[in-house]
Amino acid sequence: MREDKKFGKKRKIVDILKGISASKKVPKGIYFLILFVYVLCIVYVNKSSRSEEIISVFGNPIPAYIFTGVYSSLSNICVIFLVVLFRRLGFFTSVFLLFAQFPMLFFSFFIRHSATVFPGLFTNVVSILGICIIFFNNRRILKYQEKIREVAVTDTLTGLPNRYACTELMNSLIKKKIKFALVSVNLNNFRSINDTLGHKAGDEMLIEIANRWRILADSGETGTYDFPARLGSDEYSFIIRAYENEEEILETIKKYEEELGRKILINNCDFFMTACFGIAEYPKDASDSGSLFSCADAALHEVKRNGDANNVLHFTPELSKTERYMAIERRIRAALDSDEIIAYLQPQYDMSHKLIGFEALARIKDENGNFISPMEFIPIAEKSGLIDRVDNVILRKAAKFIVDSNTDGKADISISSNISVLHLMKNDFIEEIKNLLDLSGADPKKIKIEITESIMIESDEKALKRIEELKELGMQVAIDDFGTGYSSLSYLHKFPASMLKIDKSFIDVMNNNESTKNYVALIISIGHILNLEVISEGVESDEQLDTLKTIGCDYIQGYVWGKPMPLDEALKLLKV
Repeated sequence: MREDKKFGKKRKIVDILKGISASKKVPKGIYFLILFVYVLCIVYVNKSSRSEEIISVFGNPIPAYIFTGVYSSLSNICVIFLVVLFRRLGFFTSVFLLFAQFPMLFFSFFIRHSATVFPGLFTNVVSILGICIIFFNNRRILKYQEKIREVAVTDTLTGLPNRYACTELMNSLIKKKIKFALVSVNLNNFRSINDTLGHKAGDEMLIEIANRWRILADSGETGTYDFPARLGSDEYSFIIRAYENEEEILETIKKYEEELGRKILINNCDFFMTACFGIAEYPKDASDSGSLFSCADAALHEVKRNGDANNVLHFTPELSKTERYMAIERRIRAALDSDEIIAYLQPQYDMSHKLIGFEALARIKDENGNFISPMEFIPIAEKSGLIDRVDNVILRKAAKFIVDSNTDGKADISISSNISVLHLMKNDFIEEIKNLLDLSGADPKKIKIEITESIMIESDEKALKRIEELKELGMQVAIDDFGTGYSSLSYLHKFPASMLKIDKSFIDVMNNNESTKNYVALIISIGHILNLEVISEGVESDEQLDTLKTIGCDYIQGYVWGKPMPLDEALKLLKV
């Protein structure tokens, strides 16, 4: 099996860390090149110092011995490069080269009686002093650098490698295309130790676990090459190499689990720890370190979600959906906490292209600044119980927009906002709406609450009461996505709504399907019979617009006349 030249043959953690943190060495070829240039300069120093030749430079006659200082300076630069780039080797080489010139200088002075050697003698003495200062000062700096590099790759509490070291090792193995497994580890019930015995006892526990795993990894008893790391708190990871199949990965994990399960004595209390493990393999499951962490974490989270079923799980593609779900849920929570839920407004027009209002839509960006599809984050917000908070943010921003847009009292528009069924059914929903109206100062007649028609069959009595309470506040109610449910005719007449919204799915196909076109026309007719205004959403072409005009639709909303836009652009649209 082929191994990475930098890390592959190293089993002990400390050796691998040295490989990760070691600074890059200058190629030996540079060493010999500098030596060659140095020798060449010394030859020309001797040659030019004794030369009586006159050299013409740009037409000016210059004695050749003038260049002696130039060559001498170049030779000094060479010895400095040797010391800086090659440290100990360069220092002793430089000292040797400089001392080697003294016999020649003494010979020239005592035998040839040449006084011109004094500058050279003085230069060599100064050069030796200079490179000694550089060398010993560099040694002191290098010691600090080694400490800094050590801190950069190790966990300060346990001494195990940290996330950075783990990532660097993975990147090196990936670069060399060496197969390995990443195992995400999370200790079970560790928080209870901190809560009952304090953080000092918790730290002692983490240190003891780290020591056991370090000894096991360095011993080679698992039969594989293992690299345990602490990522933070009670989270660890293993990089496992030199295995043949998944069974060997599981056997290695089992040995670490056995070490963890041995009694741990903290404050005269016996503890028996357990953990959950999530496995991801390169290149089977992912091709980069970031994706491998995500895959291993997804498997780990699935283990914890299943409770006592199985404490070790290998990543499967289906688990990526679970990880995506949790990532989006975390993003929604973060956006709510930092007020990063964005309100976009999509204009609504009558059939003569007159602006009558907007629909407020929730938008969320991911960590990279890209928008997450509402089709993805809205269901997650509902399942995680966050949808009411999202609704309230958008309602608050919609109400503020109504106030800001009507500073001169001339803007005759309304704004609609969708409210989820779960939010509408909350006991304190009406109180939330009252508080919002009081704080914003918005005219309730200009705010329209949209609810899906499915609520009519799911909880018609409670929903009817909510709608009546909204109407008492002066607000309007629109039935969204009308025509997609089963309650359209039997329940519609009970609800004091003011508008029907025809779902986009019908608008998309009505010009290609005569029965769908007739169905849309029927919805419009029913709405008008019940004295309801009808708006079609998702209108994207002139052909759809013409059809809706023909069958008597009142209003439209869609890309054909306006895409969702930020609040400032919507304000500009009002002034056009």
